Amino acid sequence: MSRISQWMGFKPYFSKKGPKGWETKLAKLESEATNAPLGFRGQPLNQAGDLCLKADDHARALQYYGRAINALLQDEHPEAARGVATKILRIHPGAIRTLYTLTWLDLAAHHMASALTHLREYTEAAERGGQKSRAAEAIVEMAKLVEEREFLNAAGDALGRLGFYDLADRVHAWADAGGSPDAIHDVAEFRTQCIREAIGSNDQRKTKGFPA
Repeated sequence: MSRISQWMGFKPYFSKKGPKGWETKLAKLESEATNAPLGFRGQPLNQAGDLCLKADDHARALQYYGRAINALLQDEHPEAARGVATKILRIHPGAIRTLYTLTWLDLAAHHMASALTHLREYTEAAERGGQKSRAAEAIVEMAKLVEEREFLNAAGDALGRLGFYDLADRVHAWADAGGSPDAIHDVAEFRTQCIREAIGSNDQRKTKGFPA
């Protein structure tokens, strides 16, 4: 602390390990999340992630944000979950699994422009990260459920970029046919399935390590 700060009576808010008292606040938020009723579990976990981020503990911030996404999805707050996922991308741009989760959430909300953007970014990130085969499988799973021609054509193009030309041709054929034989046409059922897939993708992100 500088002499001026001492003279003015200021106390540092940030220690070398983060905001003063932040571990105590973190424990309190963890307790709140554990004891919160259904529908209210995600917010304290999100706040815990913010606190870790302020403390420059990015690893723990990412863990809390991942838990917050799952809690918010299970409590049926997909838009809030999308917001937390974008925080992860600000910390870790190009996070492969998070981009995959976001694409499912975009599809669930029928945010087609965002879905197309995140599909492209997911493909690019998977290509850079050496996960072409896993990404190709994931993109086909998306394409099986979607009936929108624009997304199916984009999915086919993504598969071609990854080098899976037979799969690309198959998905482009689905686009021409108005969807795959397994496409879900009921809006509510489609939304529910997309959210299930988003929860599953976020679980894989946690178990296999960030950012996979």
